[in-house]
Amino acid sequence: MSETNRIEYKRELSEGLEKEVVAFLNYREGGIIYIGINKEGKTVGVKDADGDQLKIKDRLKNNIRPSALGLFDIVSEEREGLEILKIIVASGSEKPYHLKKYGMSEKGCFIRLGSAAEPMLQKMIDELFASRTRNSIGIIKAHRQDLGFEQLQIYYQERQKPLNKQFRKNLELTTTNGDLNYAAYLLADENNVSVKVAKYKGETRVDLVESNEYGYCSLVKASKSVLDKMNLENRTIIKITAKERKEHRLWNAIALREAVINAFVHNDYTREIAPKFEIFRDRLEITSAGSLPDGLSKNEFFEGYSIPRNKELMRVYKDLDLVEQLGSGIPRILEYYDKTCFNFSDNFLRMVLPSAEAVYSDTPQVTPQVTPQVTPQVTPQVQELLNAFTGEHSRTELQNELSLLDRENFRINYLVPAIENGFVELTIPDKPKSSKQKYRLTQEGKKARQE
Repeated sequence: MSETNRIEYKRELSEGLEKEVVAFLNYREGGIIYIGINKEGKTVGVKDADGDQLKIKDRLKNNIRPSALGLFDIVSEEREGLEILKIIVASGSEKPYHLKKYGMSEKGCFIRLGSAAEPMLQKMIDELFASRTRNSIGIIKAHRQDLGFEQLQIYYQERQKPLNKQFRKNLELTTTNGDLNYAAYLLADENNVSVKVAKYKGETRVDLVESNEYGYCSLVKASKSVLDKMNLENRTIIKITAKERKEHRLWNAIALREAVINAFVHNDYTREIAPKFEIFRDRLEITSAGSLPDGLSKNEFFEGYSIPRNKELMRVYKDLDLVEQLGSGIPRILEYYDKTCFNFSDNFLRMVLPSAEAVYSDTPQVTPQVTPQVTPQVTPQVQELLNAFTGEHSRTELQNELSLLDRENFRINYLVPAIENGFVELTIPDKPKSSKQKYRLTQEGKKARQE
C-alpha cells in the first residue's frame, strides 16, 4: 500500500515527525503514521519499539501547541515478522496546531495535502485561529476550586500508574492561569453531574418501573457504575434444542460497552447535560448531548475518523483502559448493529440498540409446577455471585469473573449481601482485611445456587 492523504510512512523515527503530526491534527480527517516502513511501503521494522514509543510521546507532548495529548495513540504491531509502530492522529478541535519552536507561522503550521505535509498560508492560519473552539471543558474554569481527586488516584493506582503531585497539570486539568478547569470538575470526587439510567415496562416512556442515578462523583466512577448496571441488565437468554444449547444476550456485550463509553467521552458537558440511558421493552436508547463535531461528516463518523470533543477525558479514559485506541469505538459497534441505529439531531446523538428478545415478557417464564429459581432474599446480583464460585476465590477473581469494574459496587451489591445472608464465608474470618483473604460458598450458598 502506498502513502495517501491519511497514511504516512517513515523508515525510522526522524526529526520530521512533529511536522507530520501537526499536519494530521490540522487535517479534517486526521491520519496514521507508520514507523518502520519505507516510502515504497516495504516493512523494515524498528529496533527498539518501547524506547521509540517513549521518545514519541515525549516529543509530541513538548513540541506541539496547543497540547496534542488525548489526540494521538501509539500502537505496536507486527508485520512480516517485524515490529513496527503505528501512530493514530485524530483531527484536533483547536486548530491551527503548530510547532512550538516556530509558533503560529507558515514555518510552524502544516496541513495534509495529498500524501505530503505542506505549510499553511498565513491567511488560513489567521482564519482557523479566529474560529478556534473556545467552549471547551479544558478552557472553562471550574466554579469550584476545592476539588478532591481520591477516586481518580485510586483508579490510576489500580492500573499501576500512580499519579504524582503534578498530575493536575500533566492530565491538563488546569487552565492556562493555573485554575482547575471543567474537566477537573467532571473527574473530581464531588460534582453536580447526574447520570440517569431509566427502565420502562413498555415501548414508550409512560410506565417507568425503575430509575437509577449514578453521579455526583468522578465521571470515571459513574461510567463504571453504568457499565456494571448494563452488564446486569444484559441478561443471557438460553435456548435448549434437541441438538444443542444456544446462548445469547439481549445486546452484544462488546457493542454495548463501546456505546456506553462513547456516550461518556464524547458528550458535550459545556451544556451541563449528562448522557442518559433508557431501557425499553424492545430496545436500549443512549442519548448524549452534542451532535457531530464541526467538520466531521456522517460518513467520516461511521468510518472511524475521530475528532475527540473532550480530549482531556479521552486521555484519562485511555490511561485507565476504558478506551482502546482512537477511532475504534464506532466501527466496533457497526460490526453488530446497523448505521440506522444512530440518530443525529442539531443538539443530540442517540444510539438505539434493539434487544434480541423482549426485555420484559408478558407471559410467565416458568410454569406453576417449577420451583422458583431464586429465594426471596437472593437478589439477582447475589445469584450471579453464587454462580461464579467454583471453589475458593479472592475478591479480585470474583470481580473479574463477573466483569465488574467498580469495586465499591461489587462490595455493596454483591459480596456484602451474600455474606450477611450466610451464603458466602471468609476463609480467614478473624482477619477480614487480610491480603490473603478468600471467599467460599457455605452450605446455604450451595443450596441457594442449586435451587
